[in-house]
Amino acid sequence: MSGTEARLARVRGRALPRSHNARTIAALAANPGCARRAIMDAAGVDKQRIAAYTGYPAPFGQSRFALARGTAFEAQVKASGAAGLLTLLREHLDLPIPEAHYDDLNDVGGNTDLTVRYAATRQKLATAVTSAADAGTMFDHPLLRLEVGGRHAFLEPDLIAFQLRGRFHVVEIKSFAVIDGQADGDKVAQAAIQSAVYVLALRQALAGHGVAPETVADETILVCPKDFSSQPAATSVDVRKQLTVLRRQLSRIARIDDLLGQLPPGLTLDLDPDGAGVPQRKPAGLAAAIRAIDARYAPECLNTCEMCFLCRDEARGTTARLGRAAREELGGVEDVPAVLRLARGEHRPEEEGDLAEAAALLRSAAALRAEILGEAV
Repeated sequence: MSGTEARLARVRGRALPRSHNARTIAALAANPGCARRAIMDAAGVDKQRIAAYTGYPAPFGQSRFALARGTAFEAQVKASGAAGLLTLLREHLDLPIPEAHYDDLNDVGGNTDLTVRYAATRQKLATAVTSAADAGTMFDHPLLRLEVGGRHAFLEPDLIAFQLRGRFHVVEIKSFAVIDGQADGDKVAQAAIQSAVYVLALRQALAGHGVAPETVADETILVCPKDFSSQPAATSVDVRKQLTVLRRQLSRIARIDDLLGQLPPGLTLDLDPDGAGVPQRKPAGLAAAIRAIDARYAPECLNTCEMCFLCRDEARGTTARLGRAAREELGGVEDVPAVLRLARGEHRPEEEGDLAEAAALLRSAAALRAEILGEAV
């Protein structure tokens, strides 16, 4: 075990590690300045359990009914070597596909080692690109890899990479319904950013074999139940915007080694379970350890991170709770009382610098507010 792995294992404690997935990478990329999330995800910490144990449970995760429905729908779509999906793709893409080869990459000859599966995935995908065969090829559960914070995170996407004539299409299967051609906007947006993660990882996997990025299409295919039935329907989703944002945000995430070097020596988020697995650690002590890792809270975290309520409570009285736009506009002013003092003119910083500019804006805003309220009265 490397030094970095050992330090991450100490942070995680004795709990089994949680693997990165498209959802966690998308959430981390949405807030690349948050060291807390970066370290906890790299260590494989069960954030939902940790948050609940400290008294800040967050309503994340799907219900058992939703998970069962999703599993059943995926099994239906992939039944008989994904014959139904092939028909659906033929109609959606308007392609004359007489037959297709279905390849399940969940293991390699019974070997489920991640490194072996990743190497086999790259080889099979690269071979499909250079093959002269005209038939399409479908790969179920290809194992991909993406660099996050200087470390590689393996992804086991619940998708099929569909290849035809040297071009790949990422297919994402979701169980939320498309009714009268419309679907829940938030769910579609989440599916789009997750699909973009897969597109980027698939391009990186093929790049080592000299395959051009445009070989993987910018448009992914979303397969969902149609109306109130279980009949699958396919829709194209353009993820070019999501790819641009994802690449930029991933490049801004600090290296995990650097972040670990900023932690107090010996810091761990271990729950100290007894022989029966019951946590013995004091919740207050665990919360203090979490707060020793720098966070960058924003209201958007409420939609993406299991630690959101703890971080929101920690950010009480700070400009972070007002949102990223307000925080950036106010420059170096970190807390609300300081903002109010500047707005009232009780504190006048030096005439030069960002703080002086923020103070002038706040005084102008306060004067305008007073004028408007006075007219209203």
